[in-house]
Amino acid sequence: MNERADDAVLTADTDTEASQPAEEAKNPLLVALGDRVRNLRARRGLTRKAVAQAANVSERHLANLEYGIGNASILVLQQVSGALQCSLAELVGDVTTSSPEWLLIRELLEHRSEADLRRARVALGELLGTAAGDPARRRRIALVGLRGAGKSTLGQMLADDLDVPFIELSREIEKFAGCSVREIHDLYGTNAYRRYERRALEETIQIYSEVVIATPGGIVSDPATFNQLLAHCTTVWLQAAPEEHMGRVAAQGDTRPMAASKEAMDDLRRILAGRAAFYSKADLAVDTSGHGLAESFQLLRNAVRETIHHEG
Repeated sequence: MNERADDAVLTADTDTEASQPAEEAKNPLLVALGDRVRNLRARRGLTRKAVAQAANVSERHLANLEYGIGNASILVLQQVSGALQCSLAELVGDVTTSSPEWLLIRELLEHRSEADLRRARVALGELLGTAAGDPARRRRIALVGLRGAGKSTLGQMLADDLDVPFIELSREIEKFAGCSVREIHDLYGTNAYRRYERRALEETIQIYSEVVIATPGGIVSDPATFNQLLAHCTTVWLQAAPEEHMGRVAAQGDTRPMAASKEAMDDLRRILAGRAAFYSKADLAVDTSGHGLAESFQLLRNAVRETIHHEG
């Protein structure tokens, strides 16, 4: 590594002992990172010099990193993780690397197929008592999918057909917060919204043993909340082509950025691509592309009733 590249490794470039700031001035994130590097090196039985050579960084810069006074670039952290024979996630402190048990579980699941991972998730849920052991699960129908999929309209029709209550989770979230979804995001941020979303779902599950729930499109963004949904409800992914999603949103007079932006279609495709892998975990998928309202409802009704009767 040349001198310029070496100097870019870490911001600290003075003698290790002399450059250490007072403890209270250290950044807690960098201190924790340094502790992990030092502990991983000790676990591997490697000297600092050996790791520095393998990572192609100076020993002084590695020392600064371990003392929590070196702000390393992501590429350098990748080099150090390679030298320590660990994942970058373990180096930066991902929760799944926080204990030996977590690491052993990661090793068991690494490189498994999606089908194997799904079986493992279900089995683990059953073991921990959080899986689909809820006897009311089959009678709680939750519709997932992007905005414009027809969750509200088809959900109300399905609830009427099954003679059960219909709950639009967005409205329940607004009741908890005392303001609109937009205001929650603007005033309190996304994290607050996700907390209200989980509370609304938990209360709905607790209150209703038979219900049709229309969920917000982004409910899959919080794995913990989505796990709750999968565990306690029969989930249905309402699918549609991106053009149909956009057309339905526009037909509703929606002037939010998704509908107004000239890049809206590209944005929608990216969102759908990012969420599809999660939506696909639903028990059922009903594609409404090219179908009118009556036809779409019949597809949904048939799929749900077949599942309910089969499980019953």
